[in-house]
Amino acid sequence: MASTLKASVESVQRFFGKKTPEEMVRKWRQEINAQQRALDRQKRGIETEEAKVKRTIKQIAKKGDIKTCKMLAKELVRSRRQKDRIVTSKAQLNSISMQLQHQLSTLKIAGTLQKSSEVMSMVNNLVKLPEISAQMQEMSKEMMKAGIIDEMIQDTMESLDEDEIEEEAEEEVNKVLFQITDGLLGEAKVAAGNLPTEVEEEEEEPELDEMQRRLEALKS
Repeated sequence: MASTLKASVESVQRFFGKKTPEEMVRKWRQEINAQQRALDRQKRGIETEEAKVKRTIKQIAKKGDIKTCKMLAKELVRSRRQKDRIVTSKAQLNSISMQLQHQLSTLKIAGTLQKSSEVMSMVNNLVKLPEISAQMQEMSKEMMKAGIIDEMIQDTMESLDEDEIEEEAEEEVNKVLFQITDGLLGEAKVAAGNLPTEVEEEEEEPELDEMQRRLEALKS
C-alpha cells in the first residue's frame, strides 16, 4: 500500500516537472487572490464613475431632459449588473481556493489530486467573465493536466444588447431614475411625460459621451 502510494505521488511530481502538487495548489491560490484584488479594484472604479453619472442625472433631470437621463440610467443598470457579477465571481473564486486547500488534505491520503465537478463548474463560469477570462483559461488548462477537472465545453458568453436593456430593464431603469432624482423622474412620471420640454443637448453631449466611455472602459 505504502509503495503504491509513493509511486502515485512520484508520478504526479514527474507530471508537474519540478513543481510538486502542493506547489501547484499554492500557485493557483496565489493567482486567485490576485484576481480577487483585481476585481475589487474594478468594482471601486465602477462605483466612482457611477457617482459622477448620478450627479449628472440629477442636474439634467432639473432641466427636464428625459431622453438623456434615461440613457445614463441604462448605463447605471449595466454597471450594477456588472458589479453583481463581480461579487458572484469573487465568491466563486473564494470557493475554488477553499476546494484547493481541501485537495492538499486529500493528497496526503490519496497520493494525488482528486477530480472535482464543483471546481470544474465554477471555473467554467469564471472563464466567461471578461475581466479574468484569460487567467482562468490558463488555470483551467493546468487543472485539466493535473486531473482536477475535465475538458470544458465553452458556452456562448452572455451579453446585454440594447434590445435586451429596452425589453427587460425598463422598470429597473425607471426605478434608478426615481431614486437618484428623488422622485422627479422615473416610474409613473416618465411614462406620463409630466416634465418640461427637453432642453438643448449640444453642450451636454461631450461630457456625457466621455462618461459613457469611462464606464464602458471599466466594464471591458
